[in-house]
Amino acid sequence: MAIFAISDLHLSFSVNKPMDIFGSQWENYTDILKQNWINSIGDDDIVLMPGDISWGTYLKDALDDFKFIDNLPGKKIITKGNHDYWWETITKMNSFLKANNLKNIQFLHNSAVLYKNTAICGTKGYPDNLTKADDERLFQRELFRLSLSLDEAKKLNPEKIIVMLHYPPDLHSDFANVMKEKGVDFCVYGHLHAQSTKNAFTGTAKGIRYELVSCDHLKFNPVQIVL
Repeated sequence: MAIFAISDLHLSFSVNKPMDIFGSQWENYTDILKQNWINSIGDDDIVLMPGDISWGTYLKDALDDFKFIDNLPGKKIITKGNHDYWWETITKMNSFLKANNLKNIQFLHNSAVLYKNTAICGTKGYPDNLTKADDERLFQRELFRLSLSLDEAKKLNPEKIIVMLHYPPDLHSDFANVMKEKGVDFCVYGHLHAQSTKNAFTGTAKGIRYELVSCDHLKFNPVQIVL
């Protein structure tokens, strides 16, 4: 029983959005991902997936993508990314899972789950390069959602806390400060691809371990989270 993470799958089984236009590393990536996943992950494991799961615009467009994920080993915990246009209210998404018999997927939104003695929570996050008032409003909304999720995590009396963010948090940002104040142990994040991953921080800062888990950065192999 272990915890793994991988993000930014950008699946497109039902829409015409091939990822190999972004480079040869994406050729046949779903086959590579599937084999790596099966080789690494068991049915009792948890897989954290912080965003950019499917290119589908609506839930119905993403059904084949979710079937692909659901059929892979492990319980998948999903939070929102900036390209997850299919994202709806949690009630609608849970109804979608039930209607399509998708039993190995769970969405997190202003909530937390407990796996063994570890609480898992998160939100999309927001870039720190704010340029206008609307950016500040959205930044504060996501910060509030993170605080809300962490409050829910605390109610579970965990020994450890993992936060899932889509956007990489600046280590001096309010997001990092809130995570430190709330006693977070590990933060996984995605969003970054190709050259932008070179400046991504992986390591420990202010007592929190950070790890970039974008799938191409991981060579399409889910990484195990060791607390």
